[in-house]
Amino acid sequence: MRIRPMTYGDLEQTACIEEICFRESWSASLLKESMESPWNVFLVAQEGEELIGYGTVCVIAGEGEIQRIAVLPAFRQKGLGRELLAVLEKTAKERGARAVTLEVRESNFSARRLYVSAGFMEEGRRKGYYRNPEEDAIIMWKRQLS
Repeated sequence: MRIRPMTYGDLEQTACIEEICFRESWSASLLKESMESPWNVFLVAQEGEELIGYGTVCVIAGEGEIQRIAVLPAFRQKGLGRELLAVLEKTAKERGARAVTLEVRESNFSARRLYVSAGFMEEGRRKGYYRNPEEDAIIMWKRQLS
């Protein structure tokens, strides 16, 4: 397994990962549009020829926002999410971020445990942020990147 920068050739597989992992998935065209932003970095996790996960971070004005981390169900609970998170944090720091934030569904307890174990703290809530079903987003911050 390796983590590498995402390319336009990865868009279709990444869109499939989105559909499997998220109730409100990003389309290939939205992924492509996001990749074109100079502030966004997209990474993919690859095993053989198959993409098994991906993540993206946006860095603006000294802050990073982890926008997505997705791992296919068959590859979860094996440390890949933690590895993607670490590489996204490192990338954000290299691009000048001093802190990183993210939002997570209130009911996504496994992701919340991962983020807390990586040093993120719950600092806020966005009421009714998610749809399908409606649910609050928990806002988490890691104020000091190591």
